[in-house]
Amino acid sequence: MLNPFFLQGSSGEQSLVQDLINEQLRMYGVEVHYLPRQYITQNTILREVIESKFDNAYPIEAYVNNYDGYGDNTQLLSKFGIQATNELTVTISKERFELYVSPLIKNIPNIKLSTRPKEGDLIWFPLGDRLFEIKFVEHEKPFYQLQKNYVYELRCELFRYEDEVIDTGIEEIDDSVSEEGNIRTLTLVGSGVTASAITGIMTSGALQLITLTNRGEKYINAPTVAISSAPDTGSRATGISTLISGIINCEGTKVGKKVQNVFITNPGYGYTTAPGIVFIPEYNDPGVGAAATTIISDNTIGIVTLTSGGSGYTTTPSVTFSSPGGLAGLGTTATGVAVISTAGTVSNVYITNAGAGYTEAPTVTIGSPYISGGGDFIDTETITGSSSGTTAIVKSWNSSTNTLNISNLTGEFTVGEVITGSESNATYQIRVVEDDNIVNSYPDNDTFQTEGDSILDFSEINPFGTP
Repeated sequence: MLNPFFLQGSSGEQSLVQDLINEQLRMYGVEVHYLPRQYITQNTILREVIESKFDNAYPIEAYVNNYDGYGDNTQLLSKFGIQATNELTVTISKERFELYVSPLIKNIPNIKLSTRPKEGDLIWFPLGDRLFEIKFVEHEKPFYQLQKNYVYELRCELFRYEDEVIDTGIEEIDDSVSEEGNIRTLTLVGSGVTASAITGIMTSGALQLITLTNRGEKYINAPTVAISSAPDTGSRATGISTLISGIINCEGTKVGKKVQNVFITNPGYGYTTAPGIVFIPEYNDPGVGAAATTIISDNTIGIVTLTSGGSGYTTTPSVTFSSPGGLAGLGTTATGVAVISTAGTVSNVYITNAGAGYTEAPTVTIGSPYISGGGDFIDTETITGSSSGTTAIVKSWNSSTNTLNISNLTGEFTVGEVITGSESNATYQIRVVEDDNIVNSYPDNDTFQTEGDSILDFSEINPFGTP
């Protein structure tokens, strides 16, 4: 029988114990932040969380039980790479959570449980600037002292980021995952610059047009275009070829690359008859069979010289030349094509038809790149592609280099489409989509693959022999 002179769990005794615990936590604890998980998408059968986010963080004092460092300080070498398995156990006040945190999160949408800490929520530990995921909540330790429990013991593991959206508004927390997850990099164009070029005229015997009569086959590299010399008083014309691949013959077998185009780089002058033209493959290149014919004319355009390569080009721009003067119908307007570099500038303008009947140098007009974008993207906002409809979450934005790091893609963005930020209304055109994803800092799979290939390389031959 219990001692009748002691109450053994009166509200006053319980309040005293709770107050003492709260005071001890404030004296010997650290201020962590509690991040409740919002479940955005969940598998209805397996209850698997497909998408979640953390938009709120609440400071609360906690006692760190790991007095001698993180628990289980091992690093595992697994098929997913090098994984840290640091553990953390903290104790928080039951009363403080119920009076302070619970009322603030109970009305937040997609919160599964607000009355107590729950597994899956996060703890930001400031001393290590790390996020830990709650794996188990112990609510009966110490075990019913004076018939009541006063604390929650949270057993946590180092959080492994899986593209969750973390936007608490607290820079120290949000930055802890800024380089985590599968990140795609986009190089954008906000305000491009139009390229410009000039040309002259060739008054007599210039190469006007090259016509392919046979594309040939089996080329590995574009063959050299050799054009016969002009008479002694003239200048030799020059050209360049391009290839097309994936050609299949009537039997259904591939025939290698063929010559796709022949462009004039210099029309030359002084020819009295159409020059001969041959295609010379590189040494040991099996390409064969390409052939073409030429036409000469007077008063054609000359070499096209770039005065500015412009910037911000994502697709090949148009090239137009003004028409030749004189009577209508007596001349032929020149045509050409532009080549853009990997940096988004126009690197060359080649002639497809040098025209005829020019009495003065024509005006060269190169199409403009995308020039109407601008603004600054906001971290964690959603961007949407204008043509693909793909959406993604902004991880970081560098306005100096126009590079945008994104995650949580719903599809694939395409080069040339315009993306718009949902909050910032920033609009840019995509120039480059970087396919090499940045993964979180723990796995090191690419390094293992590279180093492993130097030991056993299966890409060329089976090192154990052919079965």
